[in-house]
Amino acid sequence: MQSWNEHCLETQQRLTACSQCDLLLQEVDLAQHHDAHCVRCGAVLYRSARVRLDWMIAFAAGSAVLFLVSNFFPIPSLEKQGIHNTATLTKTALSLYDQGQPLVAALILATIILIPAFDICAMLYLLLPLRYGRLLPGMPMIFRMRLAACSWSMMEVFMLGVLVTLIKLSDVAKIVPGISLWAFAGLVILFSAINASFSVRDFWIWVNLIRCAERDHPNGQPA
Repeated sequence: MQSWNEHCLETQQRLTACSQCDLLLQEVDLAQHHDAHCVRCGAVLYRSARVRLDWMIAFAAGSAVLFLVSNFFPIPSLEKQGIHNTATLTKTALSLYDQGQPLVAALILATIILIPAFDICAMLYLLLPLRYGRLLPGMPMIFRMRLAACSWSMMEVFMLGVLVTLIKLSDVAKIVPGISLWAFAGLVILFSAINASFSVRDFWIWVNLIRCAERDHPNGQPA
């Protein structure tokens, strides 16, 4: 006998529209790591599940820890002629502001700190309740905001700029990489893993499963 979630998925009208030519097509089941393409224009319609929900939550939780470490500890330490100087991500933005570059400071603050922080919080807000069969209020709005904001995250560009700067400064000062630099590198890797594995289609399938469970079993999910 089919479980409640299998029956719910089969009774749904599984249709998808191509984002490029608007052709309406019926979804088909895919093998793992395969993609579905539009028969008219060849655009990618959706991808099969890359990772499980638990892995997505683990990526987001790990990103949160690394984000805190990278923001509260120095990125590098510079030593020259007995003078010791350190800098954190927030201090970098404030230094640019003090040097008369408020637009650059605001850009770094937004793309390196604020937007990644929102992205991590949004992922946890969206995914963690799904693990326990719950839907929190405002999920569609948070989902749309997350999709709009994630394209503005520039952590990879910032990381490349930091490495180039440290290499150039190594000729005139002693550079000691701080724990924040390694945490930030790990954060970039985890963010790349999140963006590569997150599937909009899988997310809404998980949401629809919970909605079906709440509708058919308003007093709780069946055992």
